[in-house]
Amino acid sequence: MNEELLRLIERNSRIDIKELSVLLGKSEIEVLNDMQKMEEEGIICGYHTLINWDKTSIDKVTGLIEVRVIPQRGQGFDKIAERIYKYPEVKSVYLISGGYDLLITLEEKSLREIANFVYDKLATLDSIQSTATHFILKKYKDHGTVLTKQQEDEREIITP
Repeated sequence: MNEELLRLIERNSRIDIKELSVLLGKSEIEVLNDMQKMEEEGIICGYHTLINWDKTSIDKVTGLIEVRVIPQRGQGFDKIAERIYKYPEVKSVYLISGGYDLLITLEEKSLREIANFVYDKLATLDSIQSTATHFILKKYKDHGTVLTKQQEDEREIITP
C-alpha cells in the first residue's frame, strides 16, 4: 500500500497520472497498477468532487442527525446502520462515541425534507431510541478544503 499515493489523490482526485508518477518517483504503469489494486481491495472506494453549494443557485441544507440505538443481539450496530445507509438521501453514517451511537448526514432542499426523513423514516425504525438533529448553517472548511476565503484588509496603514 502506498500511503503517499493515497494522500495525494485524497487531496485531488483529478491529479494527472504523469504528475503522480513524478511525485512518487514511479512509472505511470506502476501508479496505475497500485491504484487498481487498492480499488480492488476496497481501499480506494470512490472519487468525489467537493462542491461549495453556497456559491450556486441550488438550495441545499445539510443535516447532522445523532442517533441513539438499541443494538441488535449478535449484530451490534451493523444491521441498523445498514438499514439507514440504504436510504438514498443518506450521505454518510458513522458509529461514534459519546452520548449517541450513530451520526448520519443528509443533504436536502429544505429543513422540512430533513425533518420529514427523521420522523417518517428514521424514528419509525425499531432500534432507534432517540435522535438529535442539527443543521449546518455555514461551511468554512470541508474535506480539508477552505471554502470561505478571508478578505484581505485593504486599508492603508498610517503611522505617525
